[in-house]
Order: sequence, then structure tokens, then C-alpha cells
Amino acid sequence: MSEDTRPYRSVLYIPGSKQRALEKARSLPVDAIILDLEDAVTPEAKPAARKTLATALSEGGYGARVQIVRINGLDTPWWQDDIAALDDCDPDAILLPKVNSPDEIQRLADVLAPSVSIWAMLETPLGVLNAQSIAAHPRTAGFVVGSNDLAKELNCRFRADRLPLIMALQTVLLAARAEGVIAIDGVYNQFKDAAGLQFECEQGRDLGFDGKSLIHPAQIGLANQVFAPSASEISLAQRQIEAFKQASDAGQGVAVVDGTIVENLHVETAQRLLAKAHVIAKQAVAAQTGV
Repeated sequence: MSEDTRPYRSVLYIPGSKQRALEKARSLPVDAIILDLEDAVTPEAKPAARKTLATALSEGGYGARVQIVRINGLDTPWWQDDIAALDDCDPDAILLPKVNSPDEIQRLADVLAPSVSIWAMLETPLGVLNAQSIAAHPRTAGFVVGSNDLAKELNCRFRADRLPLIMALQTVLLAARAEGVIAIDGVYNQFKDAAGLQFECEQGRDLGFDGKSLIHPAQIGLANQVFAPSASEISLAQRQIEAFKQASDAGQGVAVVDGTIVENLHVETAQRLLAKAHVIAKQAVAAQTGV
């Protein structure tokens, strides 16, 4: 599956120490899971959490869900033991917290199997300012915004419209799009506030994020809905592609759909949208049938 079409609508944090949560994740309709060995696990619980997580990953059963393990930071005494515990587990990616420069990506790459992608958490001012160079590292495959830590470091207010964070969010997106890496929006802390979550999901989607990181399974359905192509978007994409084909066959370089000019760039966007919608529909069928 191409990274251009693989959906990352919902990316759920799961404590690596909680066996029941790890088991439940196998049946959740989530696109990706972040299996956390960092903030969700106390220092004294980390050795046991590594064993619990390694066992869960070895047993498998997570289907098409992208399995991303968040290790402890390179400035801690725990990250090397995290990597060693995962040697035989083959997660899809390792998520490195508080990345400030591409040197940290290289340091991790030096000890990580080439088959495992590296994702970076951008949650510091320096990390955001260096986002382009971090994204440009050949091992970087994805970004996750750590909005809580970033807001703390910026000393900014928490506002419903996230205005104090908008420049940082867009800087991360610019870097991700310039270098072709996945970009996942930060968490929404009030997991019982559906209206607030919907606003942030729609805002993140409209900014250009691929999906939303989540802290509770109750948030999955809404994130999946908001970040998936809607029926009207699918219909428009289909009509744009057909109209442009007819225009091209007639020797014209543009078409008109619903009173709006359609050029080749719009067709490319429409094709990506339909490809993603196809993958999402296929995953939904697989989840229902168990295939």
C-alpha cells in the first residue's frame, strides 16, 4: 500500500504497559496505534512494559493497523533498552519524542534496522524551527505534533481555536509536505467533548494534516469520519476526472465542473482522494468480514 493512499485518520496512543488495552487495540477501527513506552509508563514500570509490549507485538493480530512504538528520548537512560526489547518484534515504525534536529534521527537510525521507519515528535520550539531538515532525513517517515508539550514550551494559552499554535502547526505541515512525510495533528485532551474534538479534527484536516492523534477509543469514530473523503467529495472527484478526460479528448486543457475550472492539478488531487477512499472502504470490509 502506498503511503500516499494509506489512511492515518486516527492514531491512538496506547500504554505499552497495559495488556488489556493492547488486546483491545486489535479490534478497534483505528488506522494506526502508538504503543507508548514513554510518558504513559513510569520509570519503575518500564522493564515490565517492554516485555508486555514485545509479547503483544510478537503475537500480532493488529491487521492493517500501523504499529508505531514511542520509545523514550535519547536524553534518557531507557531508550536503548526500549530498542533492544523490540529486536524481534518488527514494529512498523519507532516514534522518537522531542526531536530537535536531524542528528537525533541519525543517532536512532544508526542502531535501528533499516526496515523500521522513524517518526519524529515535534513538541519543542527548536524542533518546529528545524522541521524541514528533520523531515529531509532519509529515514524520517512521519511527524506527530506534541501540542501539549509545545504549548508549555511556548508559554501560550490554550484556546479553542488554537490560534497561538497555528504558526507552529503550519510550519510542521510545510516541512512535511516539502519532504513527503506523514503529518499527524496533536491530541485533544477533553475526550468527552465531542464538539471540541470535531472542531479540532476539522481544523486539522483543513490545514492539511493526514489525521489526528487520539488519547481515547471514544475519539476514533469522529476522527475517522472527519478525515475520510465525504460522499460529496467523492462524487465531485469522480466528476472532475470524467470532465477533464472529456475535455482532453476534445483537445482542451481545462474543464468546468459546477462552475469551477478543473485543471490537471485538480485531477491529481481527485485521483489521490479516490484512491484513499478505496483503501478506507476496503479496510472497512476487511474489518467486518475478518479477512
